[in-house]
Amino acid sequence: MAKDKNPNLKTVADNRKARFSYEVLDTLEAGIVLTGTEVKSLREGQANIQESYASMEGGEFWLINSYIPEYFAGNRFNHEPRRKRKLLVSKREMARLAQSIEREGMTLVPLKLYFNERGLAKLQLAVARGKKLHDKRETSKQRDWNREKARLLKQHG
Repeated sequence: MAKDKNPNLKTVADNRKARFSYEVLDTLEAGIVLTGTEVKSLREGQANIQESYASMEGGEFWLINSYIPEYFAGNRFNHEPRRKRKLLVSKREMARLAQSIEREGMTLVPLKLYFNERGLAKLQLAVARGKKLHDKRETSKQRDWNREKARLLKQHG
C-alpha cells in the first residue's frame, strides 16, 4: 500500500496493473454503497479491485467483480464477496462519463479504493483507453530506462 500525502487517507486496495494496461485520460472520485460487514472488512485492509470494472446499467454506475472478503465475525449477516456495488456519482458527472464511454469507446477502470478524511469509503475511477501491445512495450522500456538512469546517477553522481 502506497503512502498518500494526507495521513488521514487510508488506501485499502490499489490497482497498479491498470496504469500499465490502460492509458488514463481522466480521473474522478466516486462514493460506493457498502453494507456494514463490507466496511468492517475494508477497515482491516482486505480488498481486491484488480479484475474489476465499472459499468452503466439502468442509468446508474455499478462496480462489478470487485472482491471484498467476508468479515470473520459477521456470521449470518455477512455479505457476498463479489456482489455488484452501486457507485455514487453526481448527475452531471454521470452524463459526461456515459457520453465518453458510449461515443468514444472508453472504459471506466477503478484505480484505488480508500477511506477519505471523513472516514467514508471512496473509489478513484479512471476514464481510460486500452493500450495496444506496442504501447505496453514502450511503457516497459521507459520504466526500465528511468530505473537504469537513477542507478547510474547514484553510482557516478
